[in-house]
Amino acid sequence: MAALNLKAYAETFPIAGTFTISRGSRTEAHVVTVEISDGTHTGRGECVPYARYGETLDGVVDTILSLSDDFANGAGRSELQALLKPGAARNALDCALWDLEAKQSGQRAFTLAGFSALEQVTTAYTLSLGTPESMGEQAAKNAARPLLKVKLGGEGDLARIEAVRNGAPDSTIIIDANEGWSVSEYQKLAPEFVRLGVAMVEQPLPAADDDALIGLERVLPVCADESCHDRASLDHLGGKYDLINIKLDKTGGLTEALALREAARAQGFQIMIGCMVGTSLAMAPAVLLAQGAEYVDLDGPLLLAKDRDIPLEFTGSLVTPSVPGLWG
Repeated sequence: MAALNLKAYAETFPIAGTFTISRGSRTEAHVVTVEISDGTHTGRGECVPYARYGETLDGVVDTILSLSDDFANGAGRSELQALLKPGAARNALDCALWDLEAKQSGQRAFTLAGFSALEQVTTAYTLSLGTPESMGEQAAKNAARPLLKVKLGGEGDLARIEAVRNGAPDSTIIIDANEGWSVSEYQKLAPEFVRLGVAMVEQPLPAADDDALIGLERVLPVCADESCHDRASLDHLGGKYDLINIKLDKTGGLTEALALREAARAQGFQIMIGCMVGTSLAMAPAVLLAQGAEYVDLDGPLLLAKDRDIPLEFTGSLVTPSVPGLWG
């Protein structure tokens, strides 16, 4: 590949209100944007560093820029997979390289990835963690959405789901425990949530303790999130999980994510495509992954007060694949 020039910088986008999960609250989305140019075409990618995995904005920017000489000397997407481990930095670079390859070839990125076309996908809409009353109000405001994702936090979770169900009686509900439960809490809550029409739970137990899921009767299907990063994770998930949540920031980009999706399907896992709280630039590559997935959670831009200048098009909960001016 020809010599490439690399830029990486942090950006901040305001969140509409406050977004709260069990690990804390935020009012801004902090992202890292990457630009890779061959002098004629420029590809862009975005990642969201996550403290849960020891990532910081400055650290991710420094990691990306440390590869400037590699790209100036002809490194490309295949070399990148060996240069960096899975994570946010590799994701932004990998997605920027897909965008660049699309521009250089005059083809769409989905064509390069082997798709004949992309369909709209239906995304979940996330309800921020709060009191049962506030979450019931959030649910009522979004009752027309077909899929609601509910952030939970331990004590009071049953009351929260009862309030959400009352507020949105016709929506499918999925829940995210963010590693906040114990086995006994799962055994106590799962039958109640099934009764309330909850379809599945993400990562109920801490990733380090998920061996406790082996042999457990999973009356409520369980999805691996923090326990699943790339294909190497799959060896440790059998017998514990029914689904996996594929996020570009965990896999280290679209290249590995596509391979993980194929490998997970072959092993019988259902697929969820998730995201961090980022902009449309981060979601656009994930729309490729979301084709045919059982659950899609790409609502990051819906949670923002300001998005990219060329955003993804959302019609209610329907996400339209990106235009070339955004990505790919």
